[in-house]
Amino acid sequence: MSEYYKEFIRRHKLDYDAEVEKAFEMAEKAHHGQMRHSGEPYFTHPLAVTDIIADLGLDNTTIIAGILHDSVEDTDVSLEDVSREFSPEIAKLVDGVTKLKNYEFQSREEQQSESLRKMFLAMASDIRVVIIKLADRLHNMRTLKYQSENKQLEKARETLEIYAPLAHRLGISTIKWELEDLSLKFLHPDDYFEIANQIATSRDEREQQLSAVIVRLEEKVAEMRITADIEGRPKHIYSIYKKMKEKGKSFDEVYDLVAIRIVVSSIKDCYGVLGLVHTLWKPIPLRFKDYIAVPKQNMYQSLHTTLLGDDGRPFEVQIRTYEMHRTAEYGIAAHWKYKEKNKNDDDMDSKLAWLRELMEWQNDMKDSKEFMETLKIDIFADHVLVFTPKGDVKDFVSGATPLDFAYSIHSDIGNKCVGARINGKLVPLDYELQTGDIVEIITSKSSPGPSRDWLKFVKTTQARNKIRQWFKKELKEENITKGRELFEKESKRQGFQPHDLLRPEWLKTLFKRFTLRSQDDMFAAIGYGALTVNQILPKLIEQYKQANDMDDQEAPIKITHKTGKGSQDDITVDGNDGMAVRFAKCCNPVPGDEIVGYITRGRGVCVHTKDCKNVQDIGIEGERLIDVSWTDSGSSSYNVEVQIVADDRPGLMVDITQALYNTGRDITSVNANISKNGTATVALRSNISSVDDLNDMMGRLRGLKGVQDVYRVNY
Repeated sequence: MSEYYKEFIRRHKLDYDAEVEKAFEMAEKAHHGQMRHSGEPYFTHPLAVTDIIADLGLDNTTIIAGILHDSVEDTDVSLEDVSREFSPEIAKLVDGVTKLKNYEFQSREEQQSESLRKMFLAMASDIRVVIIKLADRLHNMRTLKYQSENKQLEKARETLEIYAPLAHRLGISTIKWELEDLSLKFLHPDDYFEIANQIATSRDEREQQLSAVIVRLEEKVAEMRITADIEGRPKHIYSIYKKMKEKGKSFDEVYDLVAIRIVVSSIKDCYGVLGLVHTLWKPIPLRFKDYIAVPKQNMYQSLHTTLLGDDGRPFEVQIRTYEMHRTAEYGIAAHWKYKEKNKNDDDMDSKLAWLRELMEWQNDMKDSKEFMETLKIDIFADHVLVFTPKGDVKDFVSGATPLDFAYSIHSDIGNKCVGARINGKLVPLDYELQTGDIVEIITSKSSPGPSRDWLKFVKTTQARNKIRQWFKKELKEENITKGRELFEKESKRQGFQPHDLLRPEWLKTLFKRFTLRSQDDMFAAIGYGALTVNQILPKLIEQYKQANDMDDQEAPIKITHKTGKGSQDDITVDGNDGMAVRFAKCCNPVPGDEIVGYITRGRGVCVHTKDCKNVQDIGIEGERLIDVSWTDSGSSSYNVEVQIVADDRPGLMVDITQALYNTGRDITSVNANISKNGTATVALRSNISSVDDLNDMMGRLRGLKGVQDVYRVNY
């Protein structure tokens, strides 16, 4: 028997299982020779992850997936190997926690987003995927000190923003608390150690207070003939830190640093003990919460009350049943740890309804940034509980509005909504719902439908998507026209003709990425707001540059009016008469500049200035440079950009334009920015005929009042 497995089943008091032992042997062999940053054998990591999974009480299938969870990602073991040696179910679990490979990401945020999408998709079919991932992240956080400082900050921030809230949403408080404390330790070490030291300093005094309260409670509960387990629990460091920051308090001003937990056999006993503690100590008003009658979204149930102790210091009491306590500690994992043989899975499915909602809207998220922001809002933000007029409880993210409520009932209710009553009083549609509100939606058959302004204040993705779907369906032609106009306007602003960018082979990749079927679908999505031009255009421009050889280094000219451009007749190409000629946009050569030609693939010669950075970067392709020279025709005009740095003052722009107008030169575009220190930066484009003409123009501009500098801009 594997020594690692023998010790594992002894440690967790588990029965021997041949399949689990085989998984241990496979993982140990696969990771042989690999080391962690700590200097330990890599196999210690999957082993530690499997320990956490076993502590949560999950089944052997999850244990096998846990010990193999890094084998596919980091070794030669394949998913096919796992499926063949064990089962497709285990292979699916392993795949769910394996990072995406062989995919080119534009940014770390995109990679994080797509990996999370993959994990949530796997979660939807088997929640054990995320439990393995949480165990993996917990052990990585426990050993984070061996990583670089940048990696520590990156992982700690991601853990605090994504994984700790996810553990909370699944009700696994044992993991959530530790992830939060470990994240704080790396993100704000000074605050972490200061609170830890102050907790240690006040431990004796706190334990005396707890002991006195517990002894008194045990005596009184026994008199009521109620069986109960009573214990004191210190607040976690992160929860103290959060309270100090949110309320602007010092450590000494945070009184409820401890909580008394009373666990009883029945709900009836919970309320009986609540009455008892309220007779023994004075309850603090507005500090009572009944999570038994109205459970939290993560299945948590308990009674919370804050009392004033005999010494004048507040303390919290939590009262729950044994079953509620198991759910509070293990959350969704309690389904495996304590499930009965004939227990119906429908109960767990109802508790994961939020996950199904997540999978519905994530398919409509086209942008990585939007996906991450929506994930943090819809899934991990604070929530409020409100009531329908019939008394049903509905759960919403904090900041939700009556429109979010309306769309949660039905699309038609939201689309026909014209008003709302909260607790019997009319309120505006952007009113923020508060816990305990009774919400009534007013509809009208004659309503024209949603307003685009609604998208500015609805909070839930469900409502936002349903509003967008209405515009998508009802105004499709209008959306296509609007989207096409936005695309064409931005394309031309960046110096490109739309038809040059809309090649079918380039669009095909975008259609697949954003789940589109046609060019009209793309324009419609831009029109109704599901996509932005900036999500599409940069990718098409990149394809255009790559397809046009050296142009991938050339910056486009921003055009607002028709601009002059050089003629092929202005250039003589050494030894290559009749060869096609064009001028590089990166350096905009004009007669008088020292120039050189670059032979492109299939598009003739591209003319650059000799000092152009792109020419300097050509390197080994220098043999494609060719001598070129200016002719004496002087018949063409050239569009150049100059930058003017000046003191901001009234009339500055008038003086600049007048200076050029007096010389007969056209201004083809102008953009100005004013800095906080009062300096104006003006980017100006004009048509000139030569370097001498350019120098004359720049000299006139330098002579204007307050001008600090004028220089030619090359990209």
